[in-house]
Amino acid sequence: MKRSEVNKIIKNAKAMFDKFCFHLPEWADWTPEDWAEKGHECDEIRENSLGWDITDFGSGDFEKVGLTLVTIRNGNVSKGGKTYCEKIMAVGVGQKTPAHFHWFKTEDIINRGGGTFCQQMWKADEKTEEKLDVPFTVKVDGVERTLQPGEVLRLRPGQSVTNEPYVYHEFWAEGEPCMVGEVSKVNDDAKDNRFYDPIGRFPAIEEDEKPFRLLCNEYPTVK
Repeated sequence: MKRSEVNKIIKNAKAMFDKFCFHLPEWADWTPEDWAEKGHECDEIRENSLGWDITDFGSGDFEKVGLTLVTIRNGNVSKGGKTYCEKIMAVGVGQKTPAHFHWFKTEDIINRGGGTFCQQMWKADEKTEEKLDVPFTVKVDGVERTLQPGEVLRLRPGQSVTNEPYVYHEFWAEGEPCMVGEVSKVNDDAKDNRFYDPIGRFPAIEEDEKPFRLLCNEYPTVK
């Protein structure tokens, strides 16, 4: 991805969050110059990968396969601390996040505003990790629902679904972009994402202009 594209994506997402009166922590607006002056007092942000996360999952086409996330709070599986995570996401119309599940993490995914949030789901075999051709239950705002394999669950603003371990889910927005929240156990992108098809998680960035904001894997190291 080009840096100019990443910069535009961040600005557009920030405009969406502002539209729905969702306020980010102040460090989400720190510039690269601000980060150059930060010391160990910001280690939790660095070590727990808080902040902007833009990915096209290696597709080369962010509009069709991609996601914009801000991790607002998170623990650390190796260092302890918080046992929970919160994210806010911008999901485009028809913009897919590929099918994946988590081995350990349970998460609530919430449509915080905008269009219809769509999530296609399958139960996974815990040994083979293949999609199972069997019905299964999920909870929508705490109410049990039975889904058929590959069924698309549609959530209106305010509704949420609980994604349990070993449940593949692929999602996108319909009608208009969605602001989507996530509340979960500690997030560990390195060891707790099982994508059905191999993907790239963090894209290489072509530096065609100055960064507007640093991504969560770009913070400068502090000695």
